[in-house]
Amino acid sequence: MTDTVTTADTLEAPQKKAGLVKVLGTLGILGGIALIIVGVIVWALVSAQLRAENITIPDDAMAFQGQTVAGPLTAYVQADIIQHHALDASGGKTYAELEQDDPVRAVMMNASFLRASLFTSVVSFGVAAFAMGVGVLSILFGAAVNRLASIPVVVRRSTVV
Repeated sequence: MTDTVTTADTLEAPQKKAGLVKVLGTLGILGGIALIIVGVIVWALVSAQLRAENITIPDDAMAFQGQTVAGPLTAYVQADIIQHHALDASGGKTYAELEQDDPVRAVMMNASFLRASLFTSVVSFGVAAFAMGVGVLSILFGAAVNRLASIPVVVRRSTVV
């Protein structure tokens, strides 16, 4: 008769409580959901405010001709064409390069303010997209932490002869 030795792994629940880890994982998931929701709301609000201004991109812009400014790309293109038109009006001089009594200086100042406002909206879209991306990562990390806290561990090996 031949003796056989068998080794069996026994899975048991972790000896230490993983309650805090699971709470942190759940908070990560909830925080991620909140970041995504807030990011979507900010994106929609900024887009609605831009759309309400009824800014139409002129035909000589680099892209999106005839479209209403409502997103980050259209806002950037509109800011670019404003700069182009303002520099045409000033003979290629910026606001700071014009004489203080030059009547075109007011045009350059308005163009600068408009461009700054449009770039602010572009930054707002970027922050909203960043928040949504961090939200997705937070959900993934929270789910991973919860999963890891729930995995049983091998606590002993028993040998059967």
